[in-house]
Amino acid sequence: MGASEKTNEQLKTNPAELIREQIEEFLHTSPVCRLSFLNDYVIWDKPLVKFANGDDPLFTEYKNIIGPVHLTPREALAKAYNKNPEDLPAKLSVISWILPIVEETRKSNRKETKTPSRLWCHTRWYGEKCNEALRRHVVELLTSQGYLAAAPAIQPFFKVERNERGAFSNWSERHIAYAAGLGTFSLSDGLITERGMAHRCGSVVTSLAIPASPRTAKSPYSNCLAYLGIACRACIDRCPVGAISEKGHDKVKCSQYVDEILGYYKSLKEGYDNDKSSAGCGICQTKVPCEFQNPAAKLKK
Repeated sequence: MGASEKTNEQLKTNPAELIREQIEEFLHTSPVCRLSFLNDYVIWDKPLVKFANGDDPLFTEYKNIIGPVHLTPREALAKAYNKNPEDLPAKLSVISWILPIVEETRKSNRKETKTPSRLWCHTRWYGEKCNEALRRHVVELLTSQGYLAAAPAIQPFFKVERNERGAFSNWSERHIAYAAGLGTFSLSDGLITERGMAHRCGSVVTSLAIPASPRTAKSPYSNCLAYLGIACRACIDRCPVGAISEKGHDKVKCSQYVDEILGYYKSLKEGYDNDKSSAGCGICQTKVPCEFQNPAAKLKK
């Protein structure tokens, strides 16, 4: 049996296991997932990978929660192939992953109070390049075996809009990850997974039928101590511009800080190939109880 035939057989018998193995292998072996100028510094820890039913009703609810422009997986895959949603196969799946940031990078950002560390900026810029390559890798794996597949976040139709509450996209990787059971939201709007909230997310929609992972959280905020009634102000106190309060996350104030202040720090931008690239921030994702773990898990024991 050739390699392609073996892959096809595995996709039919145990697709979830093969997808996980392929994602882990790519992150372990691809040069794009290391920083060549820092002695091949490893960007990510072992990923978390889960799956969602492409027609889960929650995806339709996102049109009210996020905005009418937010695409369902069926709509996104149809756009990618210039088809009508009803013409796609009856069963669709969503592959969602979390790329946890390695400890050394997180440690470097814990020390910061105003702007992100250099390692954190590298993760935001080069790490997302790796994430984009991973999306393409998963898509190519599936399409080579005859399945439809697309990564909405890197499709030409992906867009970010703004309203009075701030920026929102037509494909939110965090909300896709929540639908796949990878975590719940925090006071700062981040996604708290079993490996915490210092991470990046990615996803692919496919016609390959993969059993959906269970969503075990009792609410969309089950992993956040503040929403559980526990006195935790860690992310509030960490935010350099007061964009987080007991009422939640002020996306407008947050994005203004990132776009208008961090974007002009030459020391953060030096070495990047796009003057308009964002250094990100991430101050609220480090030196907090949910940085690298789900703090609510201990309460359940």
